[in-house]
Amino acid sequence: MSRVAVFIDGAHLDFTVRHEFPGTRIDYGKLATELVPPGLDLLRTYYYHCPPYQSNPPSPEEKIRKASFDRFHDALQKLPRFQVRLGVLAKRTAGGQVYFEQKRVDILLGVDLVRLSAKDQINEAVIVAGDSDFLPAIDAAKDDGILIRLVHGPDTHDALRVAADERKRIDKAFIDRVKRR
Repeated sequence: MSRVAVFIDGAHLDFTVRHEFPGTRIDYGKLATELVPPGLDLLRTYYYHCPPYQSNPPSPEEKIRKASFDRFHDALQKLPRFQVRLGVLAKRTAGGQVYFEQKRVDILLGVDLVRLSAKDQINEAVIVAGDSDFLPAIDAAKDDGILIRLVHGPDTHDALRVAADERKRIDKAFIDRVKRR
């Protein structure tokens, strides 16, 4: 039987849901099931994100955000065949503006995709993302014969859409099937 792994860029999914379907909460168990094409066996769903930034010492608001994040990711890890991979959030300043940047998330996803492909652990990959940083990993996986299915929001890099073998935009019907009730 063919085997698939699902790779979810949590920041991309969060952004898409927050901007396209405000107030919607995702049931990640349903999401994983929905993303597995019929007739394929799920190896694992990999979820990539960063914990919220914590100053030293953290503010009360930062502590609350971090506790909420920890509860959410603990719940994800308890789902069958789910693996959470965490990067770090770096605080940056440019032009007097403070912003935060995810570090390591894209490379974690890319390494997992290439590793599973090269070891013949999967035949297909479903990637929920919008970032062109994944292109080298996708090309390497395709060279190993892996079919790449992209599930994406509206703000997806054109080169990523072109690189994928199959594409599906996250739309209302999709969200209705995976939202928490």
